[in-house]
Amino acid sequence: MTQLNKIDIIGKIKNKFGDAILESHSFRDDDTVVIQKERLKDLCTFLKNDQELDFDYLLDVCGVDYLPDEPRFEVVYHMSSIARKHRLRVKTRVADGESVDSVTSVWPTADWTERETFDMFGIRFDGHPDLRRIYMADDWKGYPLRKDFPERGYKDEYQPFGEEE
Repeated sequence: MTQLNKIDIIGKIKNKFGDAILESHSFRDDDTVVIQKERLKDLCTFLKNDQELDFDYLLDVCGVDYLPDEPRFEVVYHMSSIARKHRLRVKTRVADGESVDSVTSVWPTADWTERETFDMFGIRFDGHPDLRRIYMADDWKGYPLRKDFPERGYKDEYQPFGEEE
């Protein structure tokens, strides 16, 4: 099996998804595509099932808060093909209050990393089998990795060390 040229990976994605690809770039063996959120799950399914691409391993899902930009958030997926020895970063943009489709049906390993992204940023994943907090207490208010989250938390609502004097 031959490894696809990195330019060909992005080219193949662009040929299949056309205008849904908002931007792409490759730098030092690091390929990135940004796709419309409505086509994210279709792209992920294609990346996993296409025999030449064979992205069988989802490494990570994470969020980025670009406040004050709109859309405010990016959800970032890092994946690789073990057999083909290539990797890819896929990003999609999500406005505050919007959701993105879960990719747990494509890669079950997305389960906990999507939950982590929800717990830290408040980004919802439609179709996730168990979307609930994973780090913070169930009654925790807010999402601690958002740029507008107070540095010391919400004082009047959560006092882990008792009342301040």
